[in-house]
Amino acid sequence: MPRMPTTLPRRVTPLLGRPFHRIESTRRIERAALAGHPPNALMRLAGAAVARLALAVAPHAGRVWVAAGPGNNGGDGLEAAVHLSAAGRSVHVTLLADAAGLPADAQAALARAGNAGVTFGETPPNLAAEDLAVDGLLGIGAVRAPEGDLREAISRLNTVTAPVLAIDLPSGLHPDTGALLGDVAVQARYTLALLTIKPGLFTAQGRDHAGVVWHDTLGVDAGTGDGWLCGREPLARAMQRRRHAAHKGNFGDVLVIGGAQGMAGAGLLAARAALALGAGRTFAVLLDAGLPAIDSAWPELMFRRPGWALQPAVLAAATIVCGCGGADAVRELLPVVLHHADRLVLDADALNAIAVDAALAPLVRSRGARGRPTIATPHPLEAARLLGTDARAVQADRLAACHALAMRLDCCVLLKGSGTVLCAPNAAPIINTTGNALLSTAGTGDVLAGAIGSLWAQNTGLAPLDVAAASAWLHGAAADDAQSAGAGTPLTASRLIGAMLAHADRSCPA
Repeated sequence: MPRMPTTLPRRVTPLLGRPFHRIESTRRIERAALAGHPPNALMRLAGAAVARLALAVAPHAGRVWVAAGPGNNGGDGLEAAVHLSAAGRSVHVTLLADAAGLPADAQAALARAGNAGVTFGETPPNLAAEDLAVDGLLGIGAVRAPEGDLREAISRLNTVTAPVLAIDLPSGLHPDTGALLGDVAVQARYTLALLTIKPGLFTAQGRDHAGVVWHDTLGVDAGTGDGWLCGREPLARAMQRRRHAAHKGNFGDVLVIGGAQGMAGAGLLAARAALALGAGRTFAVLLDAGLPAIDSAWPELMFRRPGWALQPAVLAAATIVCGCGGADAVRELLPVVLHHADRLVLDADALNAIAVDAALAPLVRSRGARGRPTIATPHPLEAARLLGTDARAVQADRLAACHALAMRLDCCVLLKGSGTVLCAPNAAPIINTTGNALLSTAGTGDVLAGAIGSLWAQNTGLAPLDVAAASAWLHGAAADDAQSAGAGTPLTASRLIGAMLAHADRSCPA
């Protein structure tokens, strides 16, 4: 039997970017690995890795319940049971499969578990809070909603007081999309991804169900992935040390166009974020006729009328953030902005206008052909309007929706939500790994748009996808800081700006 691994799997954290692999790629890697190993060896390595992590995350567990399903995921659980029993734990396995119908490797694991003295039975043991449950029910092979005994086992796992460790993927979750296959999925405290990292663990419902994700390659080189989990590397590139002889002209101008009547705050929030994160100059072009002369809280902001901002030379010289709280008033300005802006961030009502005015989307596409990059930042409902569908369809496959929109508009798209997805034509997709529900307050999206404009103005040579990734990472990291500090209330957009600046100050060169 393979020996217990001497090192833990690596925890997947937001600090370091990692490739992810979809089902098709994972299956291809798995087939190659199986061909390169003796029979049963890969499953035994997987089981040993699961057991090692189980002992680390639940070191005081006296009892372990392993819920094993009918495929190789169940076989991994059976192998883990062998190791955990050898480590002195009382292990109980509930096998929800016909033993004769198990795959060959899983049948071999079942025999080893029986010889190891593992207890089998339909009724799970009574677990204490320090014990552990292991989800080995479905893994990545499931394509349908769990039913019958499998659904019941998932429900039972979700009611135990002990933490749950999911093998490869919480059962009931789609590995590629993070959507639920049915109406229930395992609520894991820990997930050990084997061979590859699955994108569904980090977007849609994935982060709520996967808990803390760990990864073990089982010694297999998976190669280039289908996309990337965003680490802090893009932010480090976007916030380089400033030279002593630099001046404000070296860090670009940002123009925020938005803030129509009743929504001036959205434009102000975006402008404040752009200013706070280092743009050389920031102009607030508010569409509310009651234009303030000064922002008393941020007197460095400069206010301008739309007539000044729409001059072609002004639009071409700055990074434009357009749409934050723009309402219908922004629609009539868009043709000029789309034609003349050099670097353009489209948010909120600018995107809504493009969705309803058939003449505007071709103007967005033409920007790419003219070498004028665009970053669009929709939330799921805005993305749905642009794609002619509904938010449920977007959320059902966030990666596919983001890619479709990037191709339709020929630009970089940042699809907001749990596990923000970023796509651009001819580039691998990115999933952001920072952020939490503290961001679920009005105006945080405006802050993100302003941050993108600011980092882009300071780094005009960076690809739009890298700028968007850096901004999304910082936006979420600020919320993670607040959560780690014990914040129990949502992070208002005004406070978020300060939190982003504080995180940037701590983690980037002075």
